[in-house]
Amino acid sequence: MATQRIVIDPITRIEGHLRIELETNGGRISNAWACTTQFRGIEKILQGRDPRDAWALAQRICGVCTGVHAIASIRAVEDALKYPVPRAAELIRSLMMQMGTIQDHVIHFYHLHAMDWVDVVSALKADPVKTARLAESISDWPANSVAHFSAVRKKLQDSVSGGQLSIFSNGYWGHPDYRLPPEANLMAVTHYLEALEWQRDVIRMQTIFGGKNPHPNFLVGGMACSINMDNQLTINQVSLAQLEGMVQRARDFVEKVYYPDVMAIASFYKEYADIGISSPNLMAVGEAGYSCPGAPAGLLKPGIVSTDDVTKLQPFDLRNISEFITSSWYTYPDGDKAGRHPWNGDTTPRYTGPEPPYHHLSDNQKYTWCKAPRYEGKAIQVGPNARLLTAHAQGHIATVTLLNDALNKLGLKPSQINSTLGRTLARALESQLLSRSMMETFEKFVEGIKAGDVSTFNPVLWEPATWPKDAQGVGFVEAARGTLSHWVQIVDHKIVRYECVVPSTWNSSGRDPQGQMGPYEHALAGNGLHPLRDPQRPLEVLRTIHSFDPCQSCAVHMTDLCGTPLREVMVR
Repeated sequence: MATQRIVIDPITRIEGHLRIELETNGGRISNAWACTTQFRGIEKILQGRDPRDAWALAQRICGVCTGVHAIASIRAVEDALKYPVPRAAELIRSLMMQMGTIQDHVIHFYHLHAMDWVDVVSALKADPVKTARLAESISDWPANSVAHFSAVRKKLQDSVSGGQLSIFSNGYWGHPDYRLPPEANLMAVTHYLEALEWQRDVIRMQTIFGGKNPHPNFLVGGMACSINMDNQLTINQVSLAQLEGMVQRARDFVEKVYYPDVMAIASFYKEYADIGISSPNLMAVGEAGYSCPGAPAGLLKPGIVSTDDVTKLQPFDLRNISEFITSSWYTYPDGDKAGRHPWNGDTTPRYTGPEPPYHHLSDNQKYTWCKAPRYEGKAIQVGPNARLLTAHAQGHIATVTLLNDALNKLGLKPSQINSTLGRTLARALESQLLSRSMMETFEKFVEGIKAGDVSTFNPVLWEPATWPKDAQGVGFVEAARGTLSHWVQIVDHKIVRYECVVPSTWNSSGRDPQGQMGPYEHALAGNGLHPLRDPQRPLEVLRTIHSFDPCQSCAVHMTDLCGTPLREVMVR
């Protein structure tokens, strides 16, 4: 059969701008290119600025990953200045990171990814009585009632009768590869709506500690909030009660709704544990929400694991990271083939692609704004599946127990976590681990307050006069989507170099000088077995790409109060 070229642009239900170009033959994908079609340039914006202010701008890289870029930036500056941080402030950061990751995973599954598996229109045929019976068989969630499912079905029916599906418009409803029975579809749609209310509730933790959300307030040297049980404007007994409630509600929803739903849906799509297999090398620098170095003692060690042997963990060495621009629209002083370590990085844009409208960016050697990070020259996959496998290789009891139990129920092997289904399952498993860990973190935070540990800021190095003339540092965070790092160099109290190596840079990278595909590309075309039955409705492609939870750097928009466009800008 003849090879067919297919372009999916934009990939919807993600944060940012991503274009996928494919070649297919005989209903299988034979080649793939991931094209990030947007340039942000935050690294350039930060040059010449006070490093104490970097987090506020770096945080604007993304409006979805609540606070992770701020934390990575702050930790990079603190690492450069050897800045000690009070224990209470570290615990607050951990709580915010843990809750942010759980919320992110829930939003990803229900609002960005579930519709790849759930046929919304089919839910109209569901019997609410049978739906309640199904839901009760997998969970004791109190909202799983006949009345509740009936109300959601009626709301959905009213929308369809009115000629539109509201938030569920533009799906591939009726696609032959949807497998769930109507009752399972109605259950999932109902929980989709519940997740909207739930995530709005629990993320108020960021507001209590950081004053607002998104983009909470942080501070080099600690946190911008204070603790005083006798002051209404600080963290006090009322706030602690609110926070405890949020932690418990987060755990309840994860264990009684999110995880059971993922397991139920996965049982209908088990062949996707052999679809979307990507780069065999996976990397994590610790548990989600923590960093390396600087993480509390006892947490998981950084490492690289291969699905060729998931029992072995290779030590992590940050000196082995290089970024290549062979396929991306940047220029290096020493040419396109040499990789650069982030501390010697360069983010100078040079667009050489075609002017829009264009047909195929992949006709050119350079086709993306995404650099290609490599570890020891190898393409690396990052994310919750990487964290679970590195923890599994270290024998982390809670991870091993939870992962093995889920895999046994589905009849899968640990190596199959590297797949479309595996990445989706990993987020639900990690959310269970995190919800339990977050409760422990909160208890430590309260115990510290009772013991008088209420300092949230260390002023010792706040003044630039105390800093060394030259300094460099790195801040690592395991964000929801994987390993995030910010790299800073400070000379004469100002930033002279700033580089960000983000999870979606690792995963959505293009080809390197050796021709290695990035993980998105590899997942689609690495073995020539990925299906694509209907090029006009590429549901299988969306399943695999969404399983990574793509987050291409956020766009910046300008508008006036009346919504009139102010200016259009083209990067050349």
